[in-house]
Amino acid sequence: MEDWDLTSIGLVLIGSSITAAGTIIAALLLGITINIAPFLLITTTLLIVISAILILYGEQKTNARK
Repeated sequence: MEDWDLTSIGLVLIGSSITAAGTIIAALLLGITINIAPFLLITTTLLIVISAILILYGEQKTNARK
């Protein structure tokens, strides 16, 4: 089994963040009141940006080893 590297962690983080943001937006569209929705959406946006940086950094590090 392959070890976890920065790219794998970034991919899992970005996938779960996009799923969480989509769920929040879907709940808002259905009319469910979520008081902390803006905070949650900002948090998922930051997680998406951080995970994209992890993916790019991990790929760059992997390509430098080859």
